[in-house]
Amino acid sequence: MGLFSKKNKEALSTPLFKENPVTVQVLGICSALAVTSKLEPAIVMGLSVTIIVAMANVIISLIRNTSPMRIRIIVQLVVVAALVTLVSEVLKAFAYDVSVQLSVYIGLIITNCILMGRLEAFAMQNKPWPSFLDGIGNGVGYALILVIVAFFREFFGTGALLGIQIIPESFYEAGYLNNGLMLMTPAAFILIACIIWYQRAKDKSLQEK
Repeated sequence: MGLFSKKNKEALSTPLFKENPVTVQVLGICSALAVTSKLEPAIVMGLSVTIIVAMANVIISLIRNTSPMRIRIIVQLVVVAALVTLVSEVLKAFAYDVSVQLSVYIGLIITNCILMGRLEAFAMQNKPWPSFLDGIGNGVGYALILVIVAFFREFFGTGALLGIQIIPESFYEAGYLNNGLMLMTPAAFILIACIIWYQRAKDKSLQEK
């Protein structure tokens, strides 16, 4: 099989839309609500999860035949904890402000349902390369939703993106006001619900029979 066979392409592309971990599998919702008030922490969180899922998938795939089944969950947690610790330390060293904004949510990646789900459902049954692609696909699918939600929340909530003012001052002088609701958690619920509605409207196979 080639590196990008049909099966491998599906492992990479399916989680982006058809089996998106947030909008279809409804996983990772807590962090999607907590870190999307601004675009920067959402991007960093999405990138961190993508790296950790991809690397954890590869490691678990490599040791799946040598790790006793009765302790597989413990092994998975140890691998994930090591990767999360590494990512957390890198963020503290090179992006401290973002690390502070993400607070405990980086540490909670250890218990992220997306991560544990992919390790158990895919990496334990597949070779390293497909597992890597599956990790990248699910991580990017997760990050995509975070970025979309954070974009609308920061733009309409503050008039800025990545700290850069987008809405001109003249708009405010004319009476424009930022939407304070966008900075509150319910806004993330509303935006994710809208994405889910749009997705199901476009793809009939996702609609409940």
